[in-house]
Amino acid sequence: MVIHWETTAVYNTIMSVSVGVSLLSIVKFFSHLNSNKIGHLEGWALGFGIPGFILTLTGLHMTLTWPLSKMGFAFDDIIFGESSLAFGVLLLAITILLWRKANFYLKQGIDMNDTALVSENLKKSLPHYLKPLSYFAIAMGCSLIAMGCAGVTFRLFAAPPQEPISGLFAAYPMIEATFMSILLALTGVGAILFAVNQKEKPNESFAKLNKGAWIITGIIWTSFGILNYFTHIGLIVHTMK
Repeated sequence: MVIHWETTAVYNTIMSVSVGVSLLSIVKFFSHLNSNKIGHLEGWALGFGIPGFILTLTGLHMTLTWPLSKMGFAFDDIIFGESSLAFGVLLLAITILLWRKANFYLKQGIDMNDTALVSENLKKSLPHYLKPLSYFAIAMGCSLIAMGCAGVTFRLFAAPPQEPISGLFAAYPMIEATFMSILLALTGVGAILFAVNQKEKPNESFAKLNKGAWIITGIIWTSFGILNYFTHIGLIVHTMK
């Protein structure tokens, strides 16, 4: 198989790493918030803003241009492009929100080193700010579950045999189809739990399930993206002219 790489683009490496790190960052942020350890919000804003920018940029390009269709994987442009775009925009919205809250607290004379005071103020207002975003998050969470169902139904995500490591399972398409489908669906379940739990007194069971789902998927997305830096480079080497 020969792929004309000069006419296509594959960047779900950086997309996967960005998604995984973002999920783990959200879990860490709320863990610190619940422990009254949130202080300087600008750092957290940048922590969400950098992957948010990457996902918005790459997701938008993939959504509008369908680069993977040139390789015969048009469905990946929808699955990875549109979901990354949606998550990226949500992360940018959170970035703006936290940056504005930091400026507001400074104008009020709040000491940003007083993590207990900052955290308590943020816990009171944050659910009200995130609630409007939660409706879109629920819809995209359900969409991720639908993508997972499509992956198993149509046996998607199988790597070509020329790709190192992942290509070893090319003859068994259901292995990678099941793995990726569960990963997408579990990420979606976490998104739904996170969204419906945006209230002043969140349900502890929902919070624990959400945390568990996003720790698992965050680690896997990050590890998968890191692995793909090797496997995708290998695929390019094996299939370029």
